[in-house]
Amino acid sequence: MNTKDHFSCLIGAYYGVMEMDEYNLKEYVLFDLEKYIERFVEEHPNPSFSYREQSEEVFNHTSLKTKLQDALLILPKLDVSLEFIFLIKARIRKIMEEA
Repeated sequence: MNTKDHFSCLIGAYYGVMEMDEYNLKEYVLFDLEKYIERFVEEHPNPSFSYREQSEEVFNHTSLKTKLQDALLILPKLDVSLEFIFLIKARIRKIMEEA
């Protein structure tokens, strides 16, 4: 996975968590994700693309299902509660049933 793809996955996870209103502690998860993303950007400077533009691209053109799937990939690295991960999985199932 290259830097751009990894960053897109991190940002997708962030936006996916933002959509999880049924979890009362999502602000803490968002804070941890934000710090994780900031560290990633500091450790991986990349002049070949703009992190800000990539973030906007993910926000505007990535489905909620994909953002939630990104969250499932990233959140275990942050030791997020299993309750929250189960809520995300349930939300993905609901999206798939509606499609």
